[in-house]
Amino acid sequence: MFDWQITDHKRLEQLEVRHAQELFQLTDQNREYLAQWLPWVDSVQQPDDTVDFIKQTQKQWVENQSFQAAILVDNNIAGTIGHHKIDWQNQKTSLGYWLGKSYQGRGIMTKCCSEVVRHAFNKLDLNRVEIYCAIDNKKSRAIPERLGFTQEGSQKETIQLKDKFKDRIIYRTLKSEWNSSA
Repeated sequence: MFDWQITDHKRLEQLEVRHAQELFQLTDQNREYLAQWLPWVDSVQQPDDTVDFIKQTQKQWVENQSFQAAILVDNNIAGTIGHHKIDWQNQKTSLGYWLGKSYQGRGIMTKCCSEVVRHAFNKLDLNRVEIYCAIDNKKSRAIPERLGFTQEGSQKETIQLKDKFKDRIIYRTLKSEWNSSA
């Protein structure tokens, strides 16, 4: 398990079952907002659903496939960040993240994403990191844009939210393009 200090007030901790209740509460408090963008929100109806998710992420960690971390701000869970399945053969991954609404607009996610991308290139020796965002999620799209990712394309009706399909944008950065000071 890891504990990764980002700034004096921000750190990442690998998700553990002990985080489940607080993470569930944050999800539940932000349910309506998050459900606009994330298809998994409706499947999280009780703390045990969060426990199951955490156990799944721990299994993926042990199998060297990915990691998921709690974003802590002043020791309170503010959201999560992590790699989706790492494709070791092609040296690439995608990055997923979310923050509770009250934590947004403070640069927290941009800083955390920058550090996780830097880690992907410098420690994991990956070559490509992708970020997928709903086309109309301006706050989420601002993060890869601020970090200098390239908008590579879009996918039509690829995310199902409730009974509607939404388009998403694909962003990417390569190790050779990454500005480590981002």
